[in-house]
Amino acid sequence: MMVSTGRLVFILLIVLFEGSLVTSKKGYSSEQPSEKGGGYSSKETSEKADDSSKKSSGKVPYDYSANIECIKEPEKPLYGGGIISAADSGGKKCPVKGSVLKVELRKDHHYALSVWLKFSKGTGDITAIIVTPDGKFNTAGAIVAQSGCWTLLKGGATSFAEGKGDLFFQSNSTAEIMAESIALQGFSFEEWNAHRDEVVAKERKKKVKITVECGGKPLPDAELSVEWVAKGFPLGNAMTKEILDMPKYEEWFTKRFKWATMENEMKWYSTEYNEGQEGFEVADKMLELAEKHNIKVRGHNVFWDDQSHQMPWVSKLSTDKLKAAVAKHLKSVVSRYAGKVIHWDVVNENLHFSFFEDKLGKDASGEIFKEVAKLDSKPILFMNEFNTIEQPCDLAPLPTKYLAKLKQIQSYPGNEDLKYGIGLESHFDKPNIPYMRGSLDTLAAAKVPIWLTEVDVTKGPKQVEFLEEVMREGFGHPGVKGIVLWAAWHAKGCYVMCLTDNNFKNLPQGDVVDKLLDEWRKVPEKPKTDSKGVFEAELFHGEYQVTVKHASLKEPIVQTVDLDSKSEAAIKA
Repeated sequence: MMVSTGRLVFILLIVLFEGSLVTSKKGYSSEQPSEKGGGYSSKETSEKADDSSKKSSGKVPYDYSANIECIKEPEKPLYGGGIISAADSGGKKCPVKGSVLKVELRKDHHYALSVWLKFSKGTGDITAIIVTPDGKFNTAGAIVAQSGCWTLLKGGATSFAEGKGDLFFQSNSTAEIMAESIALQGFSFEEWNAHRDEVVAKERKKKVKITVECGGKPLPDAELSVEWVAKGFPLGNAMTKEILDMPKYEEWFTKRFKWATMENEMKWYSTEYNEGQEGFEVADKMLELAEKHNIKVRGHNVFWDDQSHQMPWVSKLSTDKLKAAVAKHLKSVVSRYAGKVIHWDVVNENLHFSFFEDKLGKDASGEIFKEVAKLDSKPILFMNEFNTIEQPCDLAPLPTKYLAKLKQIQSYPGNEDLKYGIGLESHFDKPNIPYMRGSLDTLAAAKVPIWLTEVDVTKGPKQVEFLEEVMREGFGHPGVKGIVLWAAWHAKGCYVMCLTDNNFKNLPQGDVVDKLLDEWRKVPEKPKTDSKGVFEAELFHGEYQVTVKHASLKEPIVQTVDLDSKSEAAIKA
């Protein structure tokens, strides 16, 4: 069997493990693995994998780059291939059925996968599977690939066990799958977290300088109190109409969050459940409450593409009448809140569902974006979707499909210069953190701000641990510009995840959110000005209230300084 250097051609069927490929100094040899991916006996392969693993055990910078174009020739493998070596034998490309590439995995390591893929003919989905040494099959990522050009897949999986594992690709297409520049790079949990910390230091913090003067002269050795009050990295939460009648709920919420999304109150079924009977009173009052507390609100949503969430009267409308109803509702909700919201979720979940496009044509979403922008030009306009970063097994909202849909909307006449955002609902069960990061890399390559818009984690013994991990991963990714939790309180129970009990005392989930809020707004303890009346420090972006105390002052100086967009501020007595 002859395989060209750096290139594998796979014919992969739904029935897997008909054969295997393992790395060796002589190229790729075929062996028969057990059902769970074990049973290899190649000593030479094992030694080479061990050596590669040792080489990657030092600190390797994480590569956040991603090429989202379908290109003629694939780029070089990231990390030099990581623990995967290219075959060094020459010859013609040779298709192999049910191909499996053997890898040596380490315990408690996240593995970042990247590979360029294409089909010999046609177009379809390709899924990457990593079998870890404990026999678990992990979907590491999936893309839409085609013939004639190469597409990059970024993703990965976590190994909690040491030993031999497998990497293979599968598709429901009968065409040959061609893979090139495969890279699998391992990072210990500590290394992975260190990469997050590097991003936080670069993207979320800055070195600031506060100068204090009194009577035109520097005020040395002045005691400062620095407290975050606004701006900075957006971390918000959903809220419900119950906040209007419950002071404890209002106090708990507004103490923590300066960004919010109304859970249901702006949606069409909440404002016009019966045809012609519009009512915005609840949403109006919630917006007034938010404005009173300087809370920025996301507009959620203009339309929801799910058939099951349309009112009965909407579902029965003819095409012409539906078009008129859509135009009327769009004008009502967007013009009413124009200038009052920072975002619009314009079309919700239009990768999983297609109610409006089925009824009004394939350009319905593009037209809706265009009309929203006409009425409210300042907010960022979002496609809001679930499972794009949560579930690599869900092929409907894959990152490549999300970007293709976004490109379709952008290319609609008049839409080229609109302000777009990528909205990722982020409803997690058991998060695959390497897949999450790889998917964010892919999406960030579109140069559009990414928000995690509805973050929650289903109940389970590790709910709190998983919630913290997801929030840290989002905060630690350079492409993510904001996070909103989907943890609105309800007296009869929250959607998936509550942060408090019914007395507004924190549950463990609320405690971890508070911990992160404190950490991401942390300031130095007992700061003082130096001999020149200057205080310098690394602070998180934001607006701060600074209180200055000094023996020469009759009373403290209290001033709010904007260190979100600026790095210097002056306080004068």
